[in-house]
Amino acid sequence: IGHAGARDGRGHFIVDIVSDRFAGLASLARHRAIYAALGDMMSTDIHALSIRAATPAEHSAHARTPGSA
Repeated sequence: IGHAGARDGRGHFIVDIVSDRFAGLASLARHRAIYAALGDMMSTDIHALSIRAATPAEHSAHARTPGSA
Protein backbone atom coordinates (compact mmCIF):
# COMPACT_ATOMS: atom_id res chain seq x y z
CA ILE A 1 0.00 0.00 0.00
CA GLY A 2 3.02 2.24 0.37
CA HIS A 3 2.94 3.33 4.00
CA ALA A 4 5.41 2.31 6.69
CA GLY A 5 3.00 0.01 8.53
CA ALA A 6 2.50 -2.21 5.47
CA ARG A 7 6.14 -2.69 4.51
CA ASP A 8 6.24 -6.09 6.17
CA GLY A 9 4.01 -7.53 3.43
CA ARG A 10 0.90 -8.12 5.51
CA GLY A 11 -2.35 -7.41 3.69
CA HIS A 12 -5.28 -5.05 3.85
CA PHE A 13 -8.67 -6.78 3.98
CA ILE A 14 -12.37 -5.94 4.01
CA VAL A 15 -14.79 -8.48 5.47
CA ASP A 16 -18.57 -8.47 5.48
CA ILE A 17 -19.76 -11.14 7.91
CA VAL A 18 -23.41 -12.03 8.47
CA SER A 19 -24.22 -14.34 11.39
CA ASP A 20 -26.99 -15.06 13.88
CA ARG A 21 -24.25 -15.13 16.53
CA PHE A 22 -24.08 -11.32 16.39
CA ALA A 23 -27.62 -10.97 17.78
CA GLY A 24 -27.55 -8.98 21.01
CA LEU A 25 -23.87 -8.03 20.63
CA ALA A 26 -22.66 -4.46 20.36
CA SER A 27 -20.38 -3.57 17.45
CA LEU A 28 -17.25 -3.75 19.60
CA ALA A 29 -18.16 -7.24 20.87
CA ARG A 30 -18.76 -8.39 17.29
CA HIS A 31 -15.34 -7.11 16.24
CA ARG A 32 -13.67 -8.76 19.22
CA ALA A 33 -15.27 -12.09 18.28
CA ILE A 34 -13.91 -11.78 14.75
CA TYR A 35 -10.43 -10.88 16.00
CA ALA A 36 -10.53 -13.91 18.32
CA ALA A 37 -11.50 -16.17 15.40
CA LEU A 38 -8.60 -14.82 13.34
CA GLY A 39 -6.15 -15.51 16.15
CA ASP A 40 -2.50 -15.01 15.22
CA MET A 41 -3.38 -13.93 11.68
CA MET A 42 -3.84 -10.39 13.00
CA SER A 43 -0.12 -10.27 13.81
CA THR A 44 1.23 -12.50 11.03
CA ASP A 45 -0.87 -11.93 7.88
CA ILE A 46 -3.20 -8.97 8.36
CA HIS A 47 -2.06 -5.36 8.56
CA ALA A 48 -5.45 -3.64 8.23
CA LEU A 49 -8.94 -5.04 8.57
CA SER A 50 -12.23 -3.33 7.84
CA ILE A 51 -15.19 -5.19 9.34
CA ARG A 52 -18.92 -5.05 8.70
CA ALA A 53 -20.62 -7.51 11.06
CA ALA A 54 -24.39 -7.91 10.98
CA THR A 55 -27.18 -10.30 11.81
CA PRO A 56 -29.15 -11.67 8.85
CA ALA A 57 -32.02 -9.28 9.69
CA GLU A 58 -29.69 -6.27 9.82
CA HIS A 59 -28.09 -7.29 6.56
CA SER A 60 -31.46 -7.70 4.85
CA ALA A 61 -32.67 -4.34 6.15
CA HIS A 62 -29.50 -2.65 4.84
CA ALA A 63 -29.88 -4.33 1.44
CA ARG A 64 -33.42 -2.94 1.12
CA THR A 65 -32.40 0.61 2.02
CA PRO A 66 -32.44 2.85 -1.08
CA GLY A 67 -28.93 3.88 -2.10
CA SER A 68 -27.20 1.12 -0.16
CA ALA A 69 -24.73 -1.25 -1.74
